[in-house]
Amino acid sequence: MHGGYLFGNIEAVRIISKAAITEFSRTHTYALESLLHWHSIAKRAAWRHLADVRADFPHADAVDTFTVFNISGNKYRLISVIKYRWQIVYIRHILKHAEYDKGKWKL
Repeated sequence: MHGGYLFGNIEAVRIISKAAITEFSRTHTYALESLLHWHSIAKRAAWRHLADVRADFPHADAVDTFTVFNISGNKYRLISVIKYRWQIVYIRHILKHAEYDKGKWKL
């Protein structure tokens, strides 16, 4: 069992919002399976810090106040804000890797 999964009295995270995955997948159909895989793992997680996230997603990175996930073999990036205390993951952006590299999402 990975370090981030539900255990004891710690509640699993809430993801806000799955609609971002649905919307992105409308124009990027190849991303859907990987995004749903990310969602299925994240919704059962009980992350308390980045090390827990990395137990489930080893390539997750902290970038400023964001946690960035590589999706679909690093073709896409899911950019989130994780509020560990409240067990909430906010999906801020899902981008193609080239869009991510431009850095406009940080503004």
